[in-house]
Amino acid sequence: MNLIYGIKDKPKFGQMLIFAFQQVLAILAATIAVPAIIGNGMSQAAALFGAGVGTIVYQLFTRFRSPVFLGSSFAFLGSMGAAFAGAASGSAGFAGILLGAVFAGLVYVVIALVVKLAGVKWIDKLMPAAVIGPTVAIIGLSLAGNAVGDLTTGRVAGCSPYVALICGLVTLIAIVLFSVYGKKMMKLIPFVLGILVGYVVATIFTVIGTVSGNDALKVIDFSAFANLKIFAIPEFTFIEAFKGFKEIDATYIATVAVAYIPVAFVVFAEHLADHKNLSSIIDENLLENPGLHNTLLGDGVGSIAGAIFGGCPNTTYGESVGCVAITKNASVVTITTAAILCMIISFFGPFITFLASIPNCVMGGVCMTLYGFIACSGLKMIQKVDLNNNKNLFVVAVILIAGIGGLSLTFGKVTLTSIACALILGIIVNLLVSKAKDE
Repeated sequence: MNLIYGIKDKPKFGQMLIFAFQQVLAILAATIAVPAIIGNGMSQAAALFGAGVGTIVYQLFTRFRSPVFLGSSFAFLGSMGAAFAGAASGSAGFAGILLGAVFAGLVYVVIALVVKLAGVKWIDKLMPAAVIGPTVAIIGLSLAGNAVGDLTTGRVAGCSPYVALICGLVTLIAIVLFSVYGKKMMKLIPFVLGILVGYVVATIFTVIGTVSGNDALKVIDFSAFANLKIFAIPEFTFIEAFKGFKEIDATYIATVAVAYIPVAFVVFAEHLADHKNLSSIIDENLLENPGLHNTLLGDGVGSIAGAIFGGCPNTTYGESVGCVAITKNASVVTITTAAILCMIISFFGPFITFLASIPNCVMGGVCMTLYGFIACSGLKMIQKVDLNNNKNLFVVAVILIAGIGGLSLTFGKVTLTSIACALILGIIVNLLVSKAKDE
């Protein structure tokens, strides 16, 4: 891919702020969704701040060579829920999720040490393109339902799905047109422009619905702006967690460890797939430079640092990778600026409220392109695989069907996602056929 901005390139300051804001928009919905789903007093603003901290830590460990943002990980939803469910109080629950993030981060540190000592060649043998390609495709395809579901949903109860669909499709079409026909700057910020166009259309529908009293036309809920605070300090996790550490015992610690540690191994597989995908996009092997051990350390320590503030373990975001692929902007300075913006924005009510008010349907239009590009990146990797050879064909076929079919397994409080199950099954099949002679 011919990048407009490479890893070390530094856009002009004004442009860089716009590019960074685009990255923020790309990762926003998922990052603040995790604390919203968990509830129990978790702060969305704190999660956004924690994502910014985690990303900066990751960039430090990777020597500013890997252009990807870290946000709240959905893989740990069950683990976080278990930490709160088994806690004696809310404060103890916050202590539990902070402790769990430390356990998960330490798993990454241990794997990083193994990789440092053993190298990465064993990974290439265990997970060649026939395994990683379809797995990356599944990461995008598994999110397709979320994008389509959001496409017909507004922020107001009673909003017509057809009105929401119009707003979402307008956003999608605007992104496509800006990206394909736009001048240089427009090509670099299609998501910012697309979201603005979609938001304006949604606002027009909402105003008409308010004036006419027709709730079906109301897409945006502006009531959140009513009691707006200009400045507010986020409710950081460590503040409440420190109150709860005295309430936890060995049994609870063991419960948290069992809930978090196995999931960390699952997320490692997604970490690997994301970095192989990003490597193919920027045409640099990140597993060698800065090295997989450094990306793992950055992800693990970044998750711990992010959870101290926001409570959520972080992970590399496919939305961020998709944004790099579509805009052809791999500038690490842009990613770092986005992280700083997240930290600053988390203190300002108007920004948080505006970002949170962006309708689901508008973000659905954005995500159709982002998730689609992730899927296409995986399919591009499969192009290099000889599918006329049955031993490759079976590996790819098994992963695609298991992933698209939604194969997932639950063991107690630990859930293996469809991506993890598809990858594990693909690795097993690949090992079974790897010694067969080429056809």
